[in-house]
Amino acid sequence: MGGILVWIIYFNKPTPEEIEAQKAAQTEQLQETEEDVASLPVMDATPAIATDSLSNVALQNRLGTFAYSGSLPSAKEGATTTIANDVLELKVSNKGGYITEVKLLKHSTFDSIPVYLIKDGNSQFNVSFSTADNRNLNTKDLFFEPTLSKNGGNDVLSMKLKVSPSEYLEYRYELKEGDYMMDFGMKSQGLSSRLNTSNPMRMQWDFKGMRHARSQSYENRYTRLTYKYEEDKTDKLSPAGDDDEIEEDLVWMNYRQHFFSSMLISETPFKEARLSSTDLYKEADDRDEATIFTKEYKSDVLLEAKNGEIDYAMQLYYGPTDYTILKSYDQGLDEAMPLGWGIFGFLNKYLVIPFFAFLTGFLPAGIAIIVMTISIKLLLSPVQYKQYTSQAKMKILKPEIAAISEKHKDNAMKKQQETMALYSKAGASPAAGCLPALLQIPVFYALFTFFPSAFDLRGKSFLWADDLSSYDEIAKLPFEIPFYGDHVSLFPILAAVTIFFSMRLTTGNQQMQQPTQEGMPDMSKMMKYMMYFSPLLMLVFFNQYASGLSLYYFISNLLTIGIILVIKNFIIDEEKIKAKIEVKKAKPKKQGKFAKKMQQMMEQAEQQQKGKK
Repeated sequence: MGGILVWIIYFNKPTPEEIEAQKAAQTEQLQETEEDVASLPVMDATPAIATDSLSNVALQNRLGTFAYSGSLPSAKEGATTTIANDVLELKVSNKGGYITEVKLLKHSTFDSIPVYLIKDGNSQFNVSFSTADNRNLNTKDLFFEPTLSKNGGNDVLSMKLKVSPSEYLEYRYELKEGDYMMDFGMKSQGLSSRLNTSNPMRMQWDFKGMRHARSQSYENRYTRLTYKYEEDKTDKLSPAGDDDEIEEDLVWMNYRQHFFSSMLISETPFKEARLSSTDLYKEADDRDEATIFTKEYKSDVLLEAKNGEIDYAMQLYYGPTDYTILKSYDQGLDEAMPLGWGIFGFLNKYLVIPFFAFLTGFLPAGIAIIVMTISIKLLLSPVQYKQYTSQAKMKILKPEIAAISEKHKDNAMKKQQETMALYSKAGASPAAGCLPALLQIPVFYALFTFFPSAFDLRGKSFLWADDLSSYDEIAKLPFEIPFYGDHVSLFPILAAVTIFFSMRLTTGNQQMQQPTQEGMPDMSKMMKYMMYFSPLLMLVFFNQYASGLSLYYFISNLLTIGIILVIKNFIIDEEKIKAKIEVKKAKPKKQGKFAKKMQQMMEQAEQQQKGKK
């Protein structure tokens, strides 16, 4: 068997020619494989390394020690981090480390889309500073590294502009559940040798207010920059046109957009602040152009370093311009609201707002306005009663006053003396009818400032009015009437009609019952003009005002008419008043020192007048 196997192998081995052919084939296959490999693209790492190196060199040349921030994975254009609670949703950009979007989750605009206070680049936050290697940098151009964490139940977002892993400038946002206010800290660590604090370090916040209401002109009227400085002083930039101020020791600033506010509050007052406001709506309107913006606000504040480091504890508020909410923070933020000054603000803060909040707690907003109006009119009814009683006295005395005027028509001084003597004996006075009316002015003006600022009216409907914080349009005009607008509102029409009849029954009648004094303007004619002019003003200028305000005036004037008719027809008895006047006239009246002095002066003047003749 072995021999046979050896014989087979020997006789089947390849010949020398076959061996040469196999070698040639192997050589040819090897050459083809090498050619295929050579044709493949060469993966050379050298260019990528060179590109990174060039990029790092460019960053180093531009940013110096802050080039490290641009080399991190977080250095991406358009990258943002979102934090939210049940009322706010915020987006914070890696570039600049500031808030680029603020969405209010429980509020919508007049056209039913969510309210955004910040969106599409309408706000920019920046810190400008100088470095130890003589560069001037802006944080808005640099990249921050985001880190999300928790502090108890609060969401915390740390944005760090890094020079190294342990050296950075940090923006720290802490958002509490159910709160429009968040903590905001600005703090540096290990940068004392990196910053040139001998040059001013400044913080800038630019902001364009966006339209949220149906009437942009009305919204713009109540859009205003307000601020607090020097511990307890509150001031505002002009709501009309452009304005700017430089203040010291700034505590907070409010970029108010009528019913919504964007605020920054600092525990450490800013030593110097430059504030400005530009009316974008007016500029666009002057050019006959449309715009989504109302006003542009800018603030530029000085930051002070301590031992070469920055450390500011602040707060940010993005939410409703609601007196109750702002008051709850106990930082004087409610002073940002336009509630009037002095007695007007006092009435709003301590009477009107609490009472209206109580009513809206269980009544619809429209019904609450009516109930509050009735309550106010009942409260002021004694004052009106005094006014109408005085009016009745003047009516009764009118024939006697006319007789005195006729008797002494050539002697104005004597006529004045006897007229005043008659008033004194009868216990009547022309001023007695005016004083009650003057007492009602503070209430009138307080409510005039309350309704346009009442957040509780926003979005609340009543009868044909879709939103009591805006006008109640019942017809759209194909053209625009100057000062009036391009629509027709019904509540101002009703208010204008009732104010005409109200004035006809009160002030107009009172003035017509008083004789015209020589040398004095004819008040009856003036009041007659006012009876027509006041309703016209109401009709024109209130056409674009909050329908809640027009509703109040309509109900108020309607009640005034009713109260006047009741008092005149069922309460005041002119015969009794006349009898009382006669009793008073019969009694000897002791003159007071002032009355006696006035009489002496008038007698002296009369003697001098006779002497001249």
